[in-house]
Amino acid sequence: MAKTAHPDAGADKPEYVIQLESAYGAPSQAAFGSAVFFEHLRADDDLAVAALAVYRHFTGDLWEWYGEQSWMGPWREVYARKVGAKPDIAAELSALADTDVRISVPMILEVVQSADQARASLAAAYDDPAVTDLRIFNLGDGEAMSGILVAGRRSATGGATFLVFLMD
Repeated sequence: MAKTAHPDAGADKPEYVIQLESAYGAPSQAAFGSAVFFEHLRADDDLAVAALAVYRHFTGDLWEWYGEQSWMGPWREVYARKVGAKPDIAAELSALADTDVRISVPMILEVVQSADQARASLAAAYDDPAVTDLRIFNLGDGEAMSGILVAGRRSATGGATFLVFLMD
């Protein structure tokens, strides 16, 4: 099972993670806005389990405050990149059909400060051929808050990058 991501989990962060953090924020437990997490996973660690741990960490004390049932109600995988597919995270996000997730996509691709640089950092993190597993999840509390979590894993290094976005 994957470790819970913590703000200091990636002292040896690759440059693409540092760029992604510059665009979307460092690890936090703010439960709102966006944050980037990076950790090393073992070969037998499940990316979805690791993504859920990141989600729980990001919500901080609000996870207990609202209760696990609230946070887990909307939680679901809405996309998994198929093996052999051409990686293009911006196009993949834009093509998501899930109505709940589509609300968050413009915030990540267009509304973010320095949108061109942000999209370039997304591409560096998630479009590299070394990314062997990419999944996107729906987040929220089932009421006012909604969001998205992008999880990408590089099997050769064990590096996993998570972008969490949650708005109210």
